[in-house]
Amino acid sequence: MAKCNVNKDLCISCGMCTAIAASAFAFGDDGKAECILDDAEVTADVEDSVQEAATSCPVQAIEVA
Repeated sequence: MAKCNVNKDLCISCGMCTAIAASAFAFGDDGKAECILDDAEVTADVEDSVQEAATSCPVQAIEVA
Protein backbone atom coordinates (compact mmCIF):
# COMPACT_ATOMS: atom_id res chain seq x y z
CA MET A 1 0.00 0.00 0.00
CA ALA A 2 1.30 3.45 -0.91
CA LYS A 3 2.08 6.12 1.65
CA CYS A 4 1.87 9.88 1.29
CA ASN A 5 4.30 12.45 2.57
CA VAL A 6 4.45 16.24 2.35
CA ASN A 7 7.90 17.81 2.15
CA LYS A 8 7.37 20.75 4.49
CA ASP A 9 10.52 22.47 3.21
CA LEU A 10 8.86 22.74 -0.21
CA CYS A 11 5.24 23.32 0.88
CA ILE A 12 4.01 26.89 0.27
CA SER A 13 0.63 26.36 1.98
CA CYS A 14 -1.37 27.11 -1.15
CA GLY A 15 -4.21 24.81 -0.10
CA MET A 16 -4.52 22.90 -3.36
CA CYS A 17 -4.12 19.52 -1.64
CA THR A 18 -6.63 20.29 1.11
CA ALA A 19 -9.15 21.46 -1.49
CA ILE A 20 -8.74 18.34 -3.63
CA ALA A 21 -8.33 15.72 -0.89
CA ALA A 22 -9.63 17.13 2.40
CA SER A 23 -9.90 13.65 3.87
CA ALA A 24 -6.16 13.11 3.32
CA PHE A 25 -4.53 16.51 3.89
CA ALA A 26 -4.84 19.31 6.45
CA PHE A 27 -2.74 22.20 7.65
CA GLY A 28 -0.62 21.52 10.72
CA ASP A 29 0.22 23.91 13.54
CA ASP A 30 3.15 25.16 11.47
CA GLY A 31 0.80 26.26 8.68
CA LYS A 32 2.13 23.63 6.29
CA ALA A 33 0.12 20.80 4.75
CA GLU A 34 0.44 17.32 6.18
CA CYS A 35 -0.97 13.90 5.40
CA ILE A 36 -3.63 13.04 7.98
CA LEU A 37 -4.29 9.46 6.87
CA ASP A 38 -3.71 6.73 9.46
CA ASP A 39 -0.01 5.84 9.24
CA ALA A 40 0.03 7.93 6.02
CA GLU A 41 -1.37 4.88 4.17
CA VAL A 42 -3.18 5.72 0.95
CA THR A 43 -6.18 3.40 0.80
CA ALA A 44 -8.18 2.65 -2.33
CA ASP A 45 -11.01 5.02 -1.36
CA VAL A 46 -8.71 8.08 -1.38
CA GLU A 47 -6.05 6.98 -3.86
CA ASP A 48 -7.39 8.97 -6.82
CA SER A 49 -7.80 12.21 -4.87
CA VAL A 50 -4.36 11.88 -3.22
CA GLN A 51 -2.74 11.29 -6.62
CA GLU A 52 -4.60 14.30 -8.05
CA ALA A 53 -3.43 16.44 -5.12
CA ALA A 54 0.16 15.33 -5.66
CA THR A 55 -0.03 16.11 -9.37
CA SER A 56 -1.68 19.48 -8.72
CA CYS A 57 0.81 20.66 -6.09
CA PRO A 58 2.55 23.67 -7.66
CA VAL A 59 5.85 22.92 -5.91
CA GLN A 60 5.62 19.11 -6.07
CA ALA A 61 5.84 18.81 -2.28
CA ILE A 62 3.63 15.69 -2.10
CA GLU A 63 5.16 12.27 -2.56
CA VAL A 64 3.06 9.15 -2.98
CA ALA A 65 5.13 5.99 -2.94
